[in-house]
Amino acid sequence: MATTKANGIDITYEIDGSGPPLLLVMGLGGQLTDWPTELVDRLAEHFTVVRFDNRDIGLSEHMSSDPPSRLDFLKAVIRPSWAKASYDLSDMAADAAGLLEVLDLDGVHVVGMSMGGMIAQLVAIDHGARIQSLCSIMSNTGNQRTGRPTARVFAHLARQGQDPSKEAAIARTLDLFSMVCGADWDRDHGEAMLRASLERSYNPAGVLRQSLAIAVSPDRTEGLTSLRLPSLVIHGLEDTLVRPSGGVSTAEAISDSRLLMFPRMGHDLPATRHAEMVTAIVANAQRARVSV
Repeated sequence: MATTKANGIDITYEIDGSGPPLLLVMGLGGQLTDWPTELVDRLAEHFTVVRFDNRDIGLSEHMSSDPPSRLDFLKAVIRPSWAKASYDLSDMAADAAGLLEVLDLDGVHVVGMSMGGMIAQLVAIDHGARIQSLCSIMSNTGNQRTGRPTARVFAHLARQGQDPSKEAAIARTLDLFSMVCGADWDRDHGEAMLRASLERSYNPAGVLRQSLAIAVSPDRTEGLTSLRLPSLVIHGLEDTLVRPSGGVSTAEAISDSRLLMFPRMGHDLPATRHAEMVTAIVANAQRARVSV
């Protein structure tokens, strides 16, 4: 792993494989090590895979502002402009684009999951000169009418604390995973990955700041309709955190998009679907090369 200054902050990243560059953008609270090893290894057979820790998580720079309060989140629900967020998703997309600039990478294929899908969309919208194709996994457009969590999941998210112990965070997160992941989710493997992640870095305030960044960021639908690049949208049919309508609306917004939806997959990346995902991502990248 290495750390560099990108968009004015320290970003930690790792590079694997060879071939055309592919940027992986992780979701809320996730670190670069949370991408399943098997999935990264499969992708690295076709691409130079760049993973990185988003700001405020992992080994990248943690922001110094106070974590948002419940009142900040309430304001974001009522009117996002009322909430005092340290940053939004556009800032996080600028971090990703800044890393590509530092690494001098062009013709990049960008893949993001969940919040990372939102960031990947904005990288394509706002920094498209460097991007050849987009893959948005288990994400949405930012339109509040689609891709919303179920009431049970929303209630669980609303109870998250600002500074729980690691063990409390593990228990709470596993409870959430059991609600949002699909039938093919492996709980024992998920717990092992979660414990390793929290040993690497633990920053609950950063997770709250990232959560507020999602809440205050505007609808991306108009920007998505302007995209003219091959796009792949992947979603699990059992996702209760970002329900499948989020993936459908994303695919509908992008003119040159293909939608791939899996049974037995929820808000997770089950090993049973890795081979199919990689095949679809490679095919989407090849569409970009053919169109050039």
